[in-house]
Amino acid sequence: MKKVILIGSGGSGKSTLAIKLGEKLKLDVYHLDALFWKPNWQLVSREEQIKTQKDLVQKDSWIIDGNYAGTIDIRLQAADTIIFLDINRMICVYHAFKRMWQYRNKTRPDMGEGCDERFDFGFIKWVWDFPKKKRPSILQKLELLSHEKQVIILKSPKEIVRFIEEVQ
Repeated sequence: MKKVILIGSGGSGKSTLAIKLGEKLKLDVYHLDALFWKPNWQLVSREEQIKTQKDLVQKDSWIIDGNYAGTIDIRLQAADTIIFLDINRMICVYHAFKRMWQYRNKTRPDMGEGCDERFDFGFIKWVWDFPKKKRPSILQKLELLSHEKQVIILKSPKEIVRFIEEVQ
């Protein structure tokens, strides 16, 4: 595992896993949310997202956390390991609310500076709809890539903990 991407619903634990995995494997971690959101929740252009990711994947090793479906193929093709956190939506919604409360009116460590945490109904709806709207296409892509890359699907917080413990 030298080039790892983490994908999954909001609230699934991507950023937390990225940090723990980065520490364990001694790899640099890049949170796409921190790179793509400018102060006051201004999203960078798609062109800038593409350029940033193309630059990142040229590095010798990394962990990249984030979905961004419109540019996911850049990361999927460059990664040697793909980790999909396929966590139950009730857990993800709970984690998203918990995070909103924990970081209310502050910027999370994995978010762009000046993007204070707030309650966002649109985000909660995206998390709730993720299993139906996003999960099928992700699983389809992972099936196609599973013959050439290491694909790991973790389905519960306990599986995530066990995975971290077992990583060499």
